Amino acid sequence: MLVYDQHYRAMTIQVVVFVLVMLVIAGLIRNAVIAFEIAGKTFSFDFLSRRAGYDIPQHLIPYTSDDTHLRAAVVGLLNTLLVSFFGCIFATVIGVVVGVLRLSSNWLVSRLMTIYVEIFLNIPLLLWILIFLAIFTDVLPAPNAYRGENPAASMILFDMVAPTNRYTAIPSLALSNDPGVIAFGREGINIAVLAFAGVLVAALVIRHLIAGWASRVQDRTGSRPATWWLQILLFTLPFVALAWHYGLHVVRPELKGFNFVGGTNLDNSFVVLLIALSLYTAAFIAEAVRAGITAVSKGQSEAAFALGLRPGRTMSLVVLPQALRVIIPPLISQYLNLTKNSSLAIAVGYMDLRGTLGGTTLNQTGREMECMILMMLIYLVVSLLISGGMNLFYKRVQLKER
Repeated sequence: MLVYDQHYRAMTIQVVVFVLVMLVIAGLIRNAVIAFEIAGKTFSFDFLSRRAGYDIPQHLIPYTSDDTHLRAAVVGLLNTLLVSFFGCIFATVIGVVVGVLRLSSNWLVSRLMTIYVEIFLNIPLLLWILIFLAIFTDVLPAPNAYRGENPAASMILFDMVAPTNRYTAIPSLALSNDPGVIAFGREGINIAVLAFAGVLVAALVIRHLIAGWASRVQDRTGSRPATWWLQILLFTLPFVALAWHYGLHVVRPELKGFNFVGGTNLDNSFVVLLIALSLYTAAFIAEAVRAGITAVSKGQSEAAFALGLRPGRTMSLVVLPQALRVIIPPLISQYLNLTKNSSLAIAVGYMDLRGTLGGTTLNQTGREMECMILMMLIYLVVSLLISGGMNLFYKRVQLKER
């Protein structure tokens, strides 16, 4: 019955496969234990509580070389999440624009976008990282090139950004009436940040309530009331009031001595990695966007044109919302690829999770197995969180079967 009955045969095969997989895993663990015994090592994570003894140039939380390897790993993880977060945003914006323009009726525009996509698709990401690193190192001027009445270099973006061969100086935000910080040990969060976050959450909740009210009025009367002006006021007035209350202003970077001060100096390793990841992943996203748009029936666009909608409104209101059902699944994969590809930061010296836990910490402690296991688990958890979040969004935009 376990072999010839279809129902029980499936259960038998699953049990056999499960036992075989467990035996393989047990064999690997046994080999690892034997290898540890031969090398005279023990499997332990006690090294995480030891002094790290190395510096990390860019860190989002307070860190010194006297901190533990665990804190160094947390700093590296935050650096990974930082470049991955902004990389996903920039890659999505660029990819959507390029994907739409590649289908443009303008021959020159569509061919230029095709050239961009084909170039970035067919050259490895590591080479792009090294190319941008060479440009930033050899082409960009030194900080003192911005000195003098007739400087050899000039700032860009309304004299707000100063790219140099050592770092990129960008403006920062400051508060004239700083309300202080709520401390959590060595870390802390500014009260003004909490105030802005609270206003944002309240605005989103009120917007949801307004949308529900408008839908009920539409169901009752057949006419939907205009709520766009309420939403504009909802997302502008409270933030403007808070900005005025706390004296929020922009601090421009200024050259004093041999370096820029006043703004934020982004390490070029971060900027190079962010640009390379964004442009490289945007090419794949552009292909996904193009496939999603072409999957929408042309009759949808023709119907929109017959109703008097312009091409731009047709794309944003009719085509793209339907194309999202095709775009999102490959988009999830690209977000995951960008997050994992950020481990190539070691090529430019950016201290991410790979550079801290899987680099300096591993070399100092000699705990190869433990560091690799921790890195694998961390990347697995981050990838699952990204995938889960995007899948929830996908369920909201997919077709609802009745």
